[in-house]
Amino acid sequence: MRQGIRRVTSFRFLLGGLAAVVAGPAIAQSCLQSAERTAFEVRALQSQLMVAALACNRDNDYNAFVRKFQGDLAASYRGVESHYRRTAGRNSARETDGFITQLANAQSQDGIRAGSHFCPLVTPLFQVALSARNVEELAMISVERNVLNPLSTPTCTTSSAPARPAARQAANTRSAARR
Repeated sequence: MRQGIRRVTSFRFLLGGLAAVVAGPAIAQSCLQSAERTAFEVRALQSQLMVAALACNRDNDYNAFVRKFQGDLAASYRGVESHYRRTAGRNSARETDGFITQLANAQSQDGIRAGSHFCPLVTPLFQVALSARNVEELAMISVERNVLNPLSTPTCTTSSAPARPAARQAANTRSAARR
C-alpha cells in the first residue's frame, strides 16, 4: 500500500514538473514586452482623456492631444494589437476590441464614481499630456498619474517597463477607494 502511495505521489510530482515546463513558454509568451507595456499605458491615457473630453466638454483639448500625438497614438494601438496577435492568435481582434471596451468602461465607471469631482480631477491631465514630448513621456504620465488601466498582464522579466501591473492594480484600487 505504501509503495502505491509513493508511486502516485511521484507521478503527481512528475506531472507537476511537466506542467511547469510546458506552461513556462506559454507564460513567457503572454507577458508584455517593454514596447507593448508602453503601448498599453499610452492607450489607457488616451482613453482617459477621451472619457474626460466627453464628460467634461473638453473636446478641443482632446482634439489637440490627438493632433499632436496622432502617429504615436496609432503606433500604440498597433502595439496593443501586436500583443494580442502574439498571445491570442486568430482571436486577436476580439481580444483587442475586448480590452479597448473594458478600458473605456472601467474609466467611465471610475468617472461616474467620482461624481462632481471627476472633471476638476481629470482636466489638468490634458495640459500635462500636451506638454509631453514623446510616447515614452506619455506612458510615464499614465503611470505617474495613476491612470486607470485594468490590464493585469505582467511585464516580461527580460525588459524594463514603466510599471508593474500588480503595483498598478493595487494603486488603482487605493485611488478608487479614496474617491
